[in-house]
Amino acid sequence: MLKALYHTFGCKLNFAETASVAGLFEERGIATAVGQGEVPDLIIVNSCSVTAEADRKCRSTIRSFNRRYPDALIMVTGCYAQLKPEELRALPGVAVVAGVNGKLALVDYAERYLAEHSPVCVVPEAKELTDFMPSCSRGDRTRFFLKVQDGCDYWCTYCTIPKARGRSRSGTIAQIVAEAEKAAGLGGKEIVITGVNIGDFGHGRDDNFLDLCRELDRVEGIERYRISSIEPNLLTDELIDFVGTSRSFMPHFHIPLQSGSDDVLALMRRRYDTALFRAKVERVRRVLPDAFIGVDLIVGARGETPERFEASKSFVESLDISHLHVFPYSERPGTRALTIDHIVSQEDKHRRSAIMHEVSARKHAEFARRFLGSVRPVLLEHSVEGKPLGGFTDNYLRIQVDLGQDFDNTVAPLRLDSLLPDGETIKATPIA
Repeated sequence: MLKALYHTFGCKLNFAETASVAGLFEERGIATAVGQGEVPDLIIVNSCSVTAEADRKCRSTIRSFNRRYPDALIMVTGCYAQLKPEELRALPGVAVVAGVNGKLALVDYAERYLAEHSPVCVVPEAKELTDFMPSCSRGDRTRFFLKVQDGCDYWCTYCTIPKARGRSRSGTIAQIVAEAEKAAGLGGKEIVITGVNIGDFGHGRDDNFLDLCRELDRVEGIERYRISSIEPNLLTDELIDFVGTSRSFMPHFHIPLQSGSDDVLALMRRRYDTALFRAKVERVRRVLPDAFIGVDLIVGARGETPERFEASKSFVESLDISHLHVFPYSERPGTRALTIDHIVSQEDKHRRSAIMHEVSARKHAEFARRFLGSVRPVLLEHSVEGKPLGGFTDNYLRIQVDLGQDFDNTVAPLRLDSLLPDGETIKATPIA
């Protein structure tokens, strides 16, 4: 078989899908993953296009691969391939461009190219993206990423995801549970549930995301689930209460806010306001006082005047959250945001981003300090020779501990001793 190098950009969903593509290549007898020191025959790049910077990094990486492996066949799939295939086809070494729908047929495109030696470019319209195939990825990581949903019906003004991913769709509960059982059979201890809009699971059917979580909670062998990004309007009180009593769902939520200004949220056409967002954070804190709450925030969006930025900053500072994922706004062609007045300069975007990163660092350190001196269960990660063992507590605090390789992929009680200089990692000690 040929040797394939896989490179993934973007979200956890992409990592899950790359694993499915690699599995298909191996099942069909075409390629196995390249080993250390081996030269790849195929390079599969799973792209992201959430920002202009994501596009730039993808192009730069492809050029680098072509310089390093000039004889390798480069195939590009993912959101960037879906939205701007012509840009990718023009890059040196790129022979196959397949949109989001093309991930599952990428093996066919590779066979076709190898037989005909003619470039392949398959990019369906977003409205044609109706297929769904669950996927679960581990790679060399301890935790698995389980895809349960794809696509989005929301059409926020700044976002191209519906155009790249198509309408919201999801697998059946039976399909998803089967993937989780496979992960358990491979020794998986933790699964991160991923998708474009996972709270929309079951859209158009009688089941929903909470029904899925209840069934996953019954899968033997999986000790931990984490819910990746879930829209605040879809984070129901019932789901929060379920996490508070479940066997295996961790006290950890990732909730996109995008702006703490109601005026900007309206311009973005988000489906909530700051009052609803605050209510969700407060509900989580009542039910799960120790929960890690991560929040996505865009700074410098069109329409974010200095006054609206200050309102957003004040709102975020008033929330009892643990961490911010801060993104400078990026203009995306074809989005309705381009019609909004008041453009924020690049200098102001960078300044606002730096301010919010400081807020995040302070909140993360304050959250971590709450737990110093306590004992919490930690899933220990694969060890790296010469370095302390790392891992995460149930409530997603990063841990560093001096233990041997025998503890890889095990859950152990550790005492959280001191916060390291990065303000996020905690030095821990094993409990005798």
